[in-house]
Order: sequence, then structure tokens, then C-alpha cells
Amino acid sequence: MALTKWAVDPAHSGVDFSVRHMVISSVKGSFDSYTAEIEADLADLTTASISFSVDLASVNTRNADRDNHLRSADFFDVEQFPTLTFTSTSIEKTDEDEYNVTGDVTLHGVTRQETFKVVYEGSGKDPWGNEKVGFSATGKINRGDYGLTWNAALETGGVLVGDQIKVSLEIQASKA
Repeated sequence: MALTKWAVDPAHSGVDFSVRHMVISSVKGSFDSYTAEIEADLADLTTASISFSVDLASVNTRNADRDNHLRSADFFDVEQFPTLTFTSTSIEKTDEDEYNVTGDVTLHGVTRQETFKVVYEGSGKDPWGNEKVGFSATGKINRGDYGLTWNAALETGGVLVGDQIKVSLEIQASKA
């Protein structure tokens, strides 16, 4: 089978994250605007090509003050660095329908290689005959590796914002 282009369906997809807050809990958020270019042969996903771009200004933690702080120079600095990008460089099958997808993440002007665990959730046709595929992905990045180091010490010990950012994607795509 040849590589097929797939278009992400944003109404049935999501890009979410969580980070430790005050050492005692986690704050969750999402990005409401993103694009992806996926070319994949469903018979051999190790040959796929994936490019992903997230509009960092679309951050949504359900708190306007926090979202504005995340957009500021203390964090994302969206005026200077408006997007986070990911471009796959290798895909390794690790189990039935499970893969390690490695690629270049560019955030805040820094590019680093990261690996995400991806599960191929399957394929099928919607009620209108359109072929769909589903993927879920999880991983972690260290925000300090990308120069995102703003923080505040807590009087009880620890810091306000954790370094590890958990990333979770649920993607449904249609044959383009």
C-alpha cells in the first residue's frame, strides 16, 4: 500500500497537557488551534510521516489570567515564538498497534528530539462513507529544556510550576 494523506478532524481531536502546580496538584489545559500533516500506510505505520504545529496563543486552561501569563514572555512568549512544532524522524513498532514516534520538537526557539508513545486506535467509515483513522499519543517534555524556566519558590518548599509537562493527543483523521 502507498502512503495516504490524512487530514485531522479538529471536532473529534484534542491536544492536552498537564503540569504539577504547587507540588500538590496538577493544572490541565489544551490548545484549541493546531494543524497536522500525516502521511501513512495503515499496513506499515513505521513508514509514516507526521508534522504537527500548535498555535501557542490558543492555550486554554479555563482561566484567562493564567492563559495570558502563559502567552507572555515569562512562558511561551507567543509574540516571538508563536508555534510549537513536531516533525517525526523515526517510528518504531513496540507492540500490536503501539509505536514510539521520535521527532524534532521546536518550542521557544529550541529544537530537541523527543519520543512519544502512540497507539493506533483503528480505522473505519463514518455514516457518510468517509474513511477515518484514530490515534492517541502520550509523552512528557521538560519545559526547562526549552528555556521555559519561570517559577516561584513556595514558602513550604518546592516551586509553583513543575518542570515535567505531560502531553496527550487524541487524533481522528479523514482520508484527505
